[in-house]
Amino acid sequence: MSGAFNEISLGAPFTANPENVTRGTDPQVEHAVAEHEHDADVAPSTETPALAHGTAPETTGHDRRSSGNQTLAEDGEGSKTDGALAPPKRIGQQASASSSMDFVGDLEPHGVSVHRGKEEFAALERRFSNMSQHSNELERRTSIQRMTSRMSQASGFNKPQRIITQQSAADVEKAKAEEEEFNLAEILRSGREKQDQAGIKRKAVGVAWDELEVIGAGGLKINIRNFSSAIIEQVMMPALSLLGVFGYKPFAPKPRTILHKNSGVLKPGEMCLVLGRPSAGCSTFLKSIANQRDGFMEVNGDVTYAGVGWKEMSKLYSGEVVYNMEDDDHLPTLTVAQTVRFALSLKTPKKRIPGVSPKEFQEQVLDMLLSMLNIKHTANTIVGNAFMRGVSGGERKRVSIAEMFCSGAALCSWDNSTRGLDASTALDYAKSLRLLTDIMQQTTFVSLYQAGEGIYQQFDKVLVLNEGHVVYFGPATEARQYMVGLGYKDLPRQTSADYLTGCTDTNERQFADGKDAESVPSTPERMEEAYRQSDIYRRMALEKDEYRQLMSADEKHREEFRQAVHEQKHSGVRKKSPYTVPFISQVWAITKRQTILKFQDKFGVYTGYGTSIVIALIVGSVYFRLPESASGAFTRGGLLFLGLLFNALTSFSELPGQMMGRPILYRQVGYRFYRPAAFAVAAVAADVPFNASNIFIFSIVLYFMGGLYSSAGAFFMFYLFVFTTFMVMAGFFRSLGVATKDYNVAARLASVLISLMVTYTGYMIPVFAMKRWLFWIFYLNPLSYGYEAIFANEFSRINLTCDSAYIIPRNIPTAGITGFPDTVGPNQLCGLTSAQAGQAVISGTQYMNAAFEYYKSHIWRNYGILLGFFIFFMVLQMLFIELLQQGQQHFSIVVFKKEDKELKKLNARLSERKEAFRAGKLDQDLSGLKMKPQPFTWEHLNYTVPVKGGQKQLLNDVFGYVKPGTLTALMGASGAGKTTLLDVLADRKSIGVVSGDILMNGKRIDRDFQRGCGYAEQLDVHEWTATVREALRFSAYLRQPQEVPVSEKNDYVEDIIELLELQDLADGMIGFPGFGLSVEARKRVTIGVELAAKPELLLFLDEPTSGLDGQSAYNIVRFLRKLTAAGQKILCTIHQPNALLFQSFDRLLLLQRGGECVYFGDIGQDSNVLIDYLERNGAKVPHDANPAEFMLEAIGAGSRRRIGGDWGEKWRNSPEFGDVKEEIRKLKEEALANPEEQTGKRREYATSFLFQFKTVLERTNSALWRNADYQWTRLFAHIAIAMVVGLTFLRLDDSLQSLQYRVFAVFFATILPALVLAQIEPQYIMSRMTFNREASSKMYSSTIFAITQMLAEMPYSVGCAVAFFLLLYYMVGFPTESSRAGYFFAMILITEVYAVTLGQALAALSPSIIVAALFNPFLLVLFSVFCGVTAPYANLPYFWRSWMYWLDPFTWLVKGLVTTGLHGVPVVCKSTEFLLFPPPSGQTCGQYANGFANAVGGYINNPNATDECQYCQYSVGDSFFASLNMDFSERGEAIGVFVCFLVFNIIVLLVAARFLKWSKR
Repeated sequence: MSGAFNEISLGAPFTANPENVTRGTDPQVEHAVAEHEHDADVAPSTETPALAHGTAPETTGHDRRSSGNQTLAEDGEGSKTDGALAPPKRIGQQASASSSMDFVGDLEPHGVSVHRGKEEFAALERRFSNMSQHSNELERRTSIQRMTSRMSQASGFNKPQRIITQQSAADVEKAKAEEEEFNLAEILRSGREKQDQAGIKRKAVGVAWDELEVIGAGGLKINIRNFSSAIIEQVMMPALSLLGVFGYKPFAPKPRTILHKNSGVLKPGEMCLVLGRPSAGCSTFLKSIANQRDGFMEVNGDVTYAGVGWKEMSKLYSGEVVYNMEDDDHLPTLTVAQTVRFALSLKTPKKRIPGVSPKEFQEQVLDMLLSMLNIKHTANTIVGNAFMRGVSGGERKRVSIAEMFCSGAALCSWDNSTRGLDASTALDYAKSLRLLTDIMQQTTFVSLYQAGEGIYQQFDKVLVLNEGHVVYFGPATEARQYMVGLGYKDLPRQTSADYLTGCTDTNERQFADGKDAESVPSTPERMEEAYRQSDIYRRMALEKDEYRQLMSADEKHREEFRQAVHEQKHSGVRKKSPYTVPFISQVWAITKRQTILKFQDKFGVYTGYGTSIVIALIVGSVYFRLPESASGAFTRGGLLFLGLLFNALTSFSELPGQMMGRPILYRQVGYRFYRPAAFAVAAVAADVPFNASNIFIFSIVLYFMGGLYSSAGAFFMFYLFVFTTFMVMAGFFRSLGVATKDYNVAARLASVLISLMVTYTGYMIPVFAMKRWLFWIFYLNPLSYGYEAIFANEFSRINLTCDSAYIIPRNIPTAGITGFPDTVGPNQLCGLTSAQAGQAVISGTQYMNAAFEYYKSHIWRNYGILLGFFIFFMVLQMLFIELLQQGQQHFSIVVFKKEDKELKKLNARLSERKEAFRAGKLDQDLSGLKMKPQPFTWEHLNYTVPVKGGQKQLLNDVFGYVKPGTLTALMGASGAGKTTLLDVLADRKSIGVVSGDILMNGKRIDRDFQRGCGYAEQLDVHEWTATVREALRFSAYLRQPQEVPVSEKNDYVEDIIELLELQDLADGMIGFPGFGLSVEARKRVTIGVELAAKPELLLFLDEPTSGLDGQSAYNIVRFLRKLTAAGQKILCTIHQPNALLFQSFDRLLLLQRGGECVYFGDIGQDSNVLIDYLERNGAKVPHDANPAEFMLEAIGAGSRRRIGGDWGEKWRNSPEFGDVKEEIRKLKEEALANPEEQTGKRREYATSFLFQFKTVLERTNSALWRNADYQWTRLFAHIAIAMVVGLTFLRLDDSLQSLQYRVFAVFFATILPALVLAQIEPQYIMSRMTFNREASSKMYSSTIFAITQMLAEMPYSVGCAVAFFLLLYYMVGFPTESSRAGYFFAMILITEVYAVTLGQALAALSPSIIVAALFNPFLLVLFSVFCGVTAPYANLPYFWRSWMYWLDPFTWLVKGLVTTGLHGVPVVCKSTEFLLFPPPSGQTCGQYANGFANAVGGYINNPNATDECQYCQYSVGDSFFASLNMDFSERGEAIGVFVCFLVFNIIVLLVAARFLKWSKR
């Protein structure tokens, strides 16, 4: 084969001349040009094909049907004898009978006529630019024909003639002007020639599989988990894990065969279409053939890739065989160019064309990819996702294609990759794959739903699956005839793909005349058996065996492949490594990407800096300019503690984001872009720029506002330790993240570990005072080392002078105590640990040595230990992320509600009737549908939205109507405004300006219009914890009139379940994508929810068939026809309809970009009315085209030029448009002449407030009960913190130190709101998304939503409060009197409820989870620092003390708990706790200091002593909290004020829920 036609891959790089790579032209033109370039080139005369250049043999079959009379010249027939290539021979080139072209060319030495080639390509490009773009017009020949044509020594072919279809001269001139633009074929060809000259080897990997079988998990019907099962699992899992070690696994899933034994081969340059109904095993086959074996219990059989076994392939060449999943998951804040450039940076081969640098290579390939996929205009647009606006869905799909293409893989497996694309874009995509497969000599497997005939014709082979059995694998051109030969009726109007899939569907298939299920192979097993006995199976088996023999006999192909892979690798990459660049380069590339990612998230960066600065300012102002005196000693320690802790714990907030990014990480690891460990290292490195600067700003503000020691050395030492401790803690949390399967598990572990770390830092309890059986935690705690270092750094530099308030004894004139010196005399003492009698100045070193056992000499030792921790956590992350790969697998399983008596009865009835339905003996009874026979019309409909710099018009003067009993299709190009029009007509828009008339029965729509309509939206938004039956009942209860008995509503729901064929899933939990129902089943539920409401006016459906297979789509449209027969009016957008599906619609409304109507009217029998309109206006419809696809191409959908000029203008000037306006006038006149009788008062909601309250509360209770991990995580965190505090302060005695510890134990109650807020806010906002969808149908009010959300949380709040109170209160040893314990519990309970209502109020005020989370650090820091514990009331600056102290809810919480816990508690100092000073000569201690001791609430332990007085600071707990501005008599006031704060939260919640919808449409 000519070197010019060997595959191009990233392993064998191509170059693009920058001047040739200009902004895109039509991809279809490029595709056509590439194909004909393939077919026209000829190999050198002296070489045999496979051996001359060492490429893999190409033996594909590409039979393509011609369209109309425009076919391409065909080569003479080639022959295939024994699996190897036939020898080259001269081929006489004949034009087919219908052809208007012959090819003539003169060969130059390289087999390419460069001079003539340019002219021919220019002519070809013009021809294909101007001819109709119908998919069947480009006839393709078999690969053997193409190959022999290339090898042929024929010396001439005629120049193609230029053929102009029905287009204007202007269009032709435009085509001419654009013909010099981007030419993919030219770029690939020039690249190929240069590679050959450079001696770059190529990769061509065919795959042969023998008896491939996949065993998965099955056999267990899993019940829905709930709160109780989560607790049981937590208790039982350790025991079960232990039993599992010994081989006993009672709950292990039973093995189930997902894919039965099958064999086959696909060679380089071939494409295989994998077809089957949902759950047939398509994804399983695609994964297993691409060597993705994780997630299955067993994969049996022998799979070889170009003769290389699957084990070797997986170990050494895993990046050469890749699988592209259905979902397009990318980093949303990266641009398209950045996403692709990152992939290229990790796959740039070492051996390139001479003179091309890595940077040039990357830019040239990037330019080529974006131009080829027609997304060059999006290069600098962010990719986006479901929550962040970026490129469109179709463009995002093409980004996925580009990224996978960058992998340079030789075998690609694509899973349902046209989901959500319109027909024209899907065809573009299929042709792109065809082009890549041909040019790159790739091996390509694709599964598609609703593949049109044009797409089907791109494939060489097709594999049909039926419940895991392969019932056909062979040439695509023979598949249909094979099924007909089995005895299935040929349905000519069905596309080949739908027909083949339909033959596996018991509901849809039809048998030929005289045949039935007995005489035709109809079960999966019999169909597989029939296939195995067929001639096609024997041919495929022979082809496979011959390919295997060729591969085993000739090592050359294998060695070429291995050599090509080896040449890609850069120096530093091991020979056996599957990666292209060394580890350090991987780290560098990911670090750059993660840094860009961080700084491109402007909102995150600004809020990060903003939060740090504001919190530093607040904390700095509370501890403003701390004095270097005794009174500033403990508060200085508090300031250092807050400075360290705030930064160390912020890294925990990054954990959810890290876990959400896992699917992207493992996909890119699957492409072998980088090792998982490289990501672990890079994520840490990328943290440095932002966090180093953020912490630096925070440190400067806090350090100098707080009045810490002013010197550069001291500050930078503080900063170094705060930052290093942050990095260590970030490493710790990341290790936690990669070791756990989901966020809930990580959060549960974190709640325990963070509590232990904070408690055992050494600030609250000095290490020497810790319980001897727990003090080891201090030494394992990174925070303790960081804290000791910054404490020693500060205190080793300062001296503390004794304030007058700290002198013991001292003058207290208000109590009549005088006579003591005003400064520290020889008989006085400074009340600071380590002070000696008469010592007025205590060195900071002396204080910290005595009070905390901290030493300056430990500073650098601690830094070494912190670095050790950092390295340890780094290594741990790398090990965990490589070995555990948590979160890589997603098992999409359906869980079921446990059956009770009622459900058993209902399900038994459904299963009995199911067979009768399938046999056609039963039909749905639609007599209960009471539809109002009223027409729906709209005129002069315009819609504009505000955009940056003005207004944008999305709908432009649209007219139309829907009559009772009709089904109207709404179609158009992507971005034409289909969903926008539905939203406007359904009265769902909340922003923008709508003008024009929307009339129901001739009158303007009113307040009950939304309730009377059903609107099945494109996104399937449901309460994920509900079962299918519950979701339908919920809709029926709230949207059907309250007067209808519940039993009747329930019966109707059972009918809907049957209608939608959801019998087997009636009690299945809906779940969310990746867990629960499949895409198809969720779509049916969406439709069912609307039908259950019995919409009496109108039914809107937005893409009800998107993402479904052909049969499911047909079932849904067939059911819609039944509804219209019962009188329903339906308006429905639809994507990718085949001709048969399109026929089901009565009328069509067609939009072009800009929201302009280009056609509204009947479709007609066999689309004759529509075709007549198109042809009259200049768009000739080919006889075998699907009108639904062709009309989109004609109006310029996708990347094609439109045929026939401006269709919007043509429509406005057409007689049909006049007829539409006249028909609307008549409908309005008739409606107004027969007005509807008004029955009763028009209501916004169908049911009363009380009925809504009862129904919604029941659903919300059920949702929270089933959201097992959410509630268990919350309860677990409460138990964990109470246990940590209880064990730390276990059974406190009456000592002075224990008094201090009681206050710390109480202060832990203020941590509870932080835990609750972090969980409540996301829960509320996610529930609000469901509410917004339900509220648009007027199911229930926002007040009901807010109240039920709050009330449903109450039982769990009580449970958490009880657990926390019992463990904390009685383990610590607070007073046991019932009045005291009862008050304490009441305050804990109110704290729980307060936290819930605060979280929900904040969530109601916030548009998103991210914004809600921003409130939390501000509020929690505010509440903690102003409550009078960390900074006592007397020490607060006057500004804060005068108002913020009183407005802080925690002030009242702490006041109530401290006074209750300490009132009347006697204090008995231990011998080490007494402050010692000598009395003056001749006086006893009692005579000298008793008066002072009594005045301040302390006591003299030895009043009769004359040598050394033992002074205890407090005699009773009350004297301690008196100095904190607290009084036991005020505890009633405290609980009352705290309740007022709670009530305020509820008011805010209800008002915000009522007026802030946060649902912009």
